[in-house]
Amino acid sequence: MLIQDIMHHPVVTIQATAPVHEAFAQMHEHTIRHLPVVDAKDTLVGIVTDRDIRYATSALTDKPVARNDAVHTVMSKPPITAGPRDPVEDAARTLRQERIGALPVVEGDALVGIITGTDLLDAVLRLTGLEKPGSRLAVALPDEPGQLAALTARVADEGLDIHSVLSYYEPSEGDKPASHLNVILRIDTMNVRPLAAALREEGFQVRWPLDKPTGT
Repeated sequence: MLIQDIMHHPVVTIQATAPVHEAFAQMHEHTIRHLPVVDAKDTLVGIVTDRDIRYATSALTDKPVARNDAVHTVMSKPPITAGPRDPVEDAARTLRQERIGALPVVEGDALVGIITGTDLLDAVLRLTGLEKPGSRLAVALPDEPGQLAALTARVADEGLDIHSVLSYYEPSEGDKPASHLNVILRIDTMNVRPLAAALREEGFQVRWPLDKPTGT
């Protein structure tokens, strides 16, 4: 999944010379918290958030900004951006590393979209297959070639469809390499327990569903 698949466009923007109160009003009108800032040529020059404005205009700051001061006095610059054909996981990593809530999306000099943390959460829901009815199957596989193929082939043998596949490595101890790959499948069935039981009998380490229902 690419950023262009989930970004918002066209983008609501504010001129760098516009008053701060106008930026805050636009956020309220469009129910947004991040507003890309552009110059007279509509080139992206910064980004401002509702938090930036509240902090800058607060009487608790040393030099509070007046409501008629220009947006460029409170915006963050230069803005951290992403490209429309960047993978969504790259955007998630950038938001996490930079501790920000949104990324303007640019192509060349053109602002073509914006992506927020909420958009990435929505993408996770799509990637996990939760938009379709089904069940979760979690299996710990040895980190060896062919293990994932064997698991998915076994699911296919049961005539079941796989909506999504996610995986992550078991946390390693010290310098030891990870020994298992945890695989999360979203299966096209409302009762995955018969499949889970069959996999356990064949030696697969099924992590979910539990061997016995919770509470029994």
